[in-house]
Amino acid sequence: QVQLVESGGGLVQAGGSLRLSCAASGSTFSISVMGWFRQAPGKQRELVARIYSGDLTNYADAVKGRFTISRDNAKNIVYLQMNSLKPEDTAVYYCNALSYRDFWGQGTQVTVSS
Repeated sequence: QVQLVESGGGLVQAGGSLRLSCAASGSTFSISVMGWFRQAPGKQRELVARIYSGDLTNYADAVKGRFTISRDNAKNIVYLQMNSLKPEDTAVYYCNALSYRDFWGQGTQVTVSS
């Protein structure tokens, strides 16, 4: 089992920044990919960013150049630095770990006011 706990969400004005953190515990050795997804009201959950072994990353087009995913392997923490936030970034952000199955955190709310 893998447990994921997100933190760092909140309310910010457009143009501002937030950093989300996701702390992984349990069978972290089994994780191959970690990522961030988000779900806005009335919309499907969508990929924001992923980080692979070797620190390869990929991003959704909507966040490229504004968001950065990184990780601290020693602490089993994945970060999402979000800059130049827009109202359309408002959503619940979920941490994801891919092991023998998907694991999800409980989500953290990000609200960007215009």
